[in-house]
Amino acid sequence: MDIIVIGAGAAGLWAAERVARGGRSVLLLEKTSRAGTKILASGGTRCNLTTTLAADAAARLFGPAERFMQPALRALPPARVRERFHALGVPTVEEPELEKVFPASDKAIDVRDALLRAALSARVDLRYDSAVRSVEPSGDGWTVATPQDRFTCQKVILCAGGSSYPRTGCTGDGYTWLRTLDLPVIDPVPALVPLRSSAPWVHALSGISLPQTEARLLDAAGRTIARRARPVLFTHVGLSGPGAMDLSAHVARGGTWTIALDLMPTLSDQELQRMLVDAAGRPGGCRLIRAIGEGLPARVLGAAAHQAGITEENPALHQLDRTRRLKLVDALKGLRVPISGVLGWDHAEVTAGGLALEAVDRRTFEVRRYPGLFVIGELLDLTGPIGGLNFQAAFSSAEAAARHLAG
Repeated sequence: MDIIVIGAGAAGLWAAERVARGGRSVLLLEKTSRAGTKILASGGTRCNLTTTLAADAAARLFGPAERFMQPALRALPPARVRERFHALGVPTVEEPELEKVFPASDKAIDVRDALLRAALSARVDLRYDSAVRSVEPSGDGWTVATPQDRFTCQKVILCAGGSSYPRTGCTGDGYTWLRTLDLPVIDPVPALVPLRSSAPWVHALSGISLPQTEARLLDAAGRTIARRARPVLFTHVGLSGPGAMDLSAHVARGGTWTIALDLMPTLSDQELQRMLVDAAGRPGGCRLIRAIGEGLPARVLGAAAHQAGITEENPALHQLDRTRRLKLVDALKGLRVPISGVLGWDHAEVTAGGLALEAVDRRTFEVRRYPGLFVIGELLDLTGPIGGLNFQAAFSSAEAAARHLAG
């Protein structure tokens, strides 16, 4: 056997098919009874398979991993992923507000089936119910053991996924293999997961969505650690929506955190202050809800008023002195939501942490200390925000490794 690919998810199916097209014999091992289970569950079963962004813009959204991801994203940019799925019979559509791309059918199963058909047509030997127990160097190659068999091969591609959505079979097995090889693994934590808050007033706003807001993550000292201008949803346990979930990996590592919600992101502090002053000067006065308009729910404005120390939820602006008006501006530009943690692995879309990127060649995804060992997809310590970036990373890393192996 030339190459063994471990994990028949998005990265594994893509890599196995591309390597097999290059003329290599490929064995694809999947621990569960079907391929691509996580694909089927993604995007509310719609599968946000990539982004509308260009390669360099997409790379920037990986934060500290931007430089690492640049070669792979340029070799296989988002537009090329869409072209590939079109060629596989899966047309795509855009949701441009959040740079998302979905199959036109809105069915994740079409994405999974297209990847599976491509792999099987390339003569990939796919074996289900084959949970890998160990991956070990052996002579000039590798030995991969399952409960049923021991396989030897020249090269191995590890793409067993992280620990998110464990019911899909992603239970972090790959981290054990990496640690056994004495490779540096950043402790995995849930990412792209809803946030918890212990504040009753937050729970009381459950169901309210803020489509136009910027969420800033503040540490215990009040410093802004990260920010996202994306929708936020209040829930019965805290905050959800892309704006909150994109910040969750930091929270999952522990510490004291606060989310500051800018309820008026299109206005500066000074512009908002002037708007409130002008509204207060109208004949007969003006109350907060009328001054702000219909863009924000009254209950959220009431929460901002309470944060500013104003007991009335819809205060008359002309009755506020300058000090309380400035506090109200501060609350509207940064409604503080105390955060107590995240919901956990069952609710996480991806895993943050994994094999440290310095251990991997960013052009081939081969592990530097172990020639012939490749690590791709979610096993790596890289996480993109909501919007198809993590599927894109899976496909781009798979393509990079496959080109090297097939070439």
